Amino acid sequence: MTSDFKIRQAVANDVSDIFSLIQALAEYEKLAHQVTGTAKELRSDLFGSPVNAEAIVAECEHKIVGFALFFANYSTFLTKPGIYLEDLFVLPDYRRRGMAKAMLSYLGKLAVERDAGRLEWNVLDWNQSAIAFYESMGAKVLPDWRTCRVSDSALHKLAKISD
Repeated sequence: MTSDFKIRQAVANDVSDIFSLIQALAEYEKLAHQVTGTAKELRSDLFGSPVNAEAIVAECEHKIVGFALFFANYSTFLTKPGIYLEDLFVLPDYRRRGMAKAMLSYLGKLAVERDAGRLEWNVLDWNQSAIAFYESMGAKVLPDWRTCRVSDSALHKLAKISD
């Protein structure tokens, strides 16, 4: 890791910066219309009770320019906990300095410390630069798995099926 940035665990005072980065990520992915949460809700999820997620930040020039948000998952096949990386993002002007690599390494170390069986995440199929980067870090993009999602009204409908 170079000395022009540092990776650290997020603290409560970082929430507004992290939320701004979430919005920037959504813009980059052309999904800004899907951001319906708030910084207040994020603060509760990261630092309330229960804690629903964790975050690390990349700090450069005395400002937060990147983040990774993650939470615990579980593998029944391995009978071990894992870490699911929900988002990893560095502002475009700060890319190619090793921050994303350092954040992934941080999470790898954390997974090893927690005796996790896996560190997993999704990547958009059009994001070839991210795919190439992840593969260069040792990740295998699984070709036969697809993400399933039930949300909004479909989630409420699903909840009522057995009623």
